Amino acid sequence: MEEKARIVVWNEFRHEKEHEAVKKVYPDGMHTVIASGLKKLGGVEVKTATLDEPEHGLTENVLKNTDVLIWWGHCAHGEVKDEIVKRVQKRVLEGMGLIVLHSGHFSKIFKVLMGTNCSLKWREAAEKERLWNLEPSHPITGGIGEYIELPNTEMYGERFDIPTPDELIFVSWFEGGEVFRSGCCWKRGHGKIFYFRPGHETYPIFYNEQIIRVIWNACLWAKPSVFIEDKCPNINNPLEKLSAKNLNFGKAGILQNS
Repeated sequence: MEEKARIVVWNEFRHEKEHEAVKKVYPDGMHTVIASGLKKLGGVEVKTATLDEPEHGLTENVLKNTDVLIWWGHCAHGEVKDEIVKRVQKRVLEGMGLIVLHSGHFSKIFKVLMGTNCSLKWREAAEKERLWNLEPSHPITGGIGEYIELPNTEMYGERFDIPTPDELIFVSWFEGGEVFRSGCCWKRGHGKIFYFRPGHETYPIFYNEQIIRVIWNACLWAKPSVFIEDKCPNINNPLEKLSAKNLNFGKAGILQNS
């Protein structure tokens, strides 16, 4: 029997404490709603972590035992410590999956892994969004129909300053006319990354079963089969026998006379 994917849902958990409109929708935090939805679908072990925990809840031990990290951030990107960002980046390069949601596009970890500004256009007007499923045979879109329709969302519009995705599987159309690359896949090192746009804090988007299904699918897709730590080792014992000229090669890179 295949082992369950070990997932950590990371959330700033600031809006839910500071803004009544957000607390009304997510009284215990968005991370708890996402975690609960994933657990219901099965095949996963889910834990949560938040910004104000020691080491942001992302200790060496936590990451060592995480297959996929889900990231939601918005108002406190700058408060995430650089050493934690480097720790997460290292783990992604070793194989850990990373799912970045909505305003996580401007997080330190996403910017570092993309190598771009990750900026975009936005408008909050509670408008309708239709996420078109471009790749119905992709593992992330399993169980999703031709599109997902959300009645009230925050608009994100192009140009989205990201590297060209390895795979583009969702494109959004908004009531105001804009479009956006809303489901993007990349590989960095040995790890898989998926950016998924829906999830503004004042709308109950993470209660939507199709949205949770996409996130669950993405976790199973991003789960590594193996973790590989690339240490760039010096190999002194070659697989094959070296010739005399190789053995006589001096430390300074000058061929010595035998």
